[in-house]
Amino acid sequence: MYDWIKALHVVAVISWMAGMLYLPRLFVYHCDSEAGSKQSETFKVMERRLVKAIINPAMIVTWLAGLYLASAGHWYLSGWFHVKFALVLVMSGIHGFLSRCVKDFAADRNQRSQKFYRIINEVPTLLMVLIVIMVVVKPF
Repeated sequence: MYDWIKALHVVAVISWMAGMLYLPRLFVYHCDSEAGSKQSETFKVMERRLVKAIINPAMIVTWLAGLYLASAGHWYLSGWFHVKFALVLVMSGIHGFLSRCVKDFAADRNQRSQKFYRIINEVPTLLMVLIVIMVVVKPF
């Protein structure tokens, strides 16, 4: 059963990361569209669906499967796991922040620039790289 849960975890992580990398890119383009325009309304639908149908469910499955794996494999005793866990908490915080941005765009309240979203788009990438290093290399 452990290997099946691990496979589910990997698929969920890939789905979560795909959404986390795509959503800020949508924001970059959404910044260019005039509030109330057809283009802006299309971005709102895309952003909402991405969060509700992909990112949120993938994050939940990632967490549930990951907690099972940590418990079943006794990984919670390892130093690398503590670092990974902290990084996943930060990733979850970024997820929450991006979800809040979706709500801001939906209400035509975005106050941030394209440049901000281009920069924030790199944060999930950096976190993902560090998390993968912790899991594969297990440096401590």
